Amino acid sequence: MKKLSLIVLLLMGALAVNAQNYTSGVAFPKVDPSPLDVVYYPLNTTKSKEPVAPVMRVLYSRPQKKGREIFGVLEQFDKVWRFGANESAEIEFFKSVNIAGKKIKKGKYSIFAIPSKDKWTIIINKQIDKWGAFSYDETKDVLRTDVVVNKIEKTVEAFSITFIDSPEGANLVAAWDNTQIFLPIGFKK
Repeated sequence: MKKLSLIVLLLMGALAVNAQNYTSGVAFPKVDPSPLDVVYYPLNTTKSKEPVAPVMRVLYSRPQKKGREIFGVLEQFDKVWRFGANESAEIEFFKSVNIAGKKIKKGKYSIFAIPSKDKWTIIINKQIDKWGAFSYDETKDVLRTDVVVNKIEKTVEAFSITFIDSPEGANLVAAWDNTQIFLPIGFKK
């Protein structure tokens, strides 16, 4: 009986000591300077009171301008860019879509860009869950298409992506600094 009481007492003491180790809180990583964001089409799909089936979504990190010159300097022209910061951006289609005349099957893909002064090449690629564009593999490309660069007056501080309606489906709109692009995505029949 004494042994059992001693064992119970030791276990309770060990649990109490272990619990005290966490009273000051667990050390969490600092907030990322380029926070992860998500945008759905239709917009506000996840906030709708009525069930709305999403057509697509983009998961991406939002780097900040912070007074820097972006395109041509921070993000060099004619080099593959991860379309944001940190991990390569991910685009998921919840049904098949059409981009630049090519059918893209339902599924998850990475999205990259090759910015240049007057146009960007948008790349849809099969590889996902990769850090940046360092291990980008051109042989995994599903689509490459060029889009026109639009210069805008109002500076966009954080890299931003949204969708706007179009007669064929929606345009993916990306903007950062004074640069904006539109990628038409068709899914209406």
